[in-house]
Amino acid sequence: MTNYINIALHYVEHGWRPALEILILAVAIYYTSRFLRGTRGWPVVIGFVVLLLALALLTELLNLNVLRSLLGYGSAFFAFAVLIIFQPELRRLLAELGNLPLFATAHEQRESIEVIIQTCERLSEVKIGALIAVEQAIQLHEAVESGVPVDCEATPEMLETIFFPNNAIHDGGVIIKGDRIAYAACIFPLTQRQDLNKSLGTRHRAAIGLTEETDAVVVVVSEETGMISHAYKGQLVRGVTVEELRAFLTSIIVQSPKSRTGLEWIRNQLTERHKPRAAVITKNEPHPAK
Repeated sequence: MTNYINIALHYVEHGWRPALEILILAVAIYYTSRFLRGTRGWPVVIGFVVLLLALALLTELLNLNVLRSLLGYGSAFFAFAVLIIFQPELRRLLAELGNLPLFATAHEQRESIEVIIQTCERLSEVKIGALIAVEQAIQLHEAVESGVPVDCEATPEMLETIFFPNNAIHDGGVIIKGDRIAYAACIFPLTQRQDLNKSLGTRHRAAIGLTEETDAVVVVVSEETGMISHAYKGQLVRGVTVEELRAFLTSIIVQSPKSRTGLEWIRNQLTERHKPRAAVITKNEPHPAK
């Protein structure tokens, strides 16, 4: 009986470590898959994992020692491949984790929001197209192909002048950093999604594309319908009102210290990732925009 008790005590004392390791790995794999599910690189990873499993099963059944050795050495290359495939998502994740509101006050952020809202409201009335990106943690000059340096205070009058038709720099997007217009006439990357409506124009595709690769907030005004839209994290919402635009920009740009703690941020990110998200949501306008 004493021996059985000693064996039981031994397992109680030393057996919890493997169980804890398995639990940590299971939780890490589960939440990593939830975060990456739905990204552009996810099908590639799934296909690669299926291929590796098939090759591993084949090597065990046929006892292919050389192939088994190659698969063992290839695990390190698989880790590098994951980093390359998910580079935009990982960069945005790390940037948002370190995105603390140290350099901009809530007052300055609200002023920038009002500038954007006034500009969109005026341009919408006269049906002048606009594409405005608000830079956050990730610097946008790495994501755009070109741009004219402006570096001036962001005002509705200045933005209207930039987007006025026949202006030399009216075609393209504007990048706003803080309370200043940094660049104009920028070419944003177009989304590569194949499930979008073919009637969706270049401005809206560029808005989706930029927000897929960065944490920027993009506002679009259609020159065809005057409809106002906003894009964030690859999701475009079309036909919003001025009040809806103000509420959206405030919720994203004006950061509350309580909502920016690490655990709260991670919980919000995982929750948002798990929710089904359409690429384009049309709210108030049935006609296609340019």
